[in-house]
Amino acid sequence: MKLQQHMITLISGLLFGLGLGYSQMIDPEKVIGFLDLFGSWDPTLAFVMGGAVAVTLVTFRFILKRPHPIFGGKFYVPTRQDIDKPLVIGAVLFGIGWGIGGYCPGPAITALVLGSLNPVLFIVAMLAGSLAYKSLSDRTPPQTTPTPESPAS
Repeated sequence: MKLQQHMITLISGLLFGLGLGYSQMIDPEKVIGFLDLFGSWDPTLAFVMGGAVAVTLVTFRFILKRPHPIFGGKFYVPTRQDIDKPLVIGAVLFGIGWGIGGYCPGPAITALVLGSLNPVLFIVAMLAGSLAYKSLSDRTPPQTTPTPESPAS
């Protein structure tokens, strides 16, 4: 069963990369044009995102009715629905990086095949930012919310 999971992952990744390339989401100029709402806005990538959302809306209804994934023991579905400070700050930082670089992680990895230095630099910087966050978060004690079983100090 593990081999089947790996094959599905490989095929999914190939389709994803092909879709990113074909839709030009690996072209930073195209992405920055999409993000430039008040300049020369290029709405074409909205169709790419709309297509992804439409497929998800249709298929997830059927998929999540199954007792478990075809090649897995259980579904891993997020349960948190609150919007907290780390989510907002992370979204802002992600958006700034996306807007400046014109890449987000998937398209940056896919763009490596273009032979350009920009996606390499972006990925190195993205990894450095992730490691910096990990280093900082390891030093900060986790915030806990008091529960009825554990009274606040």
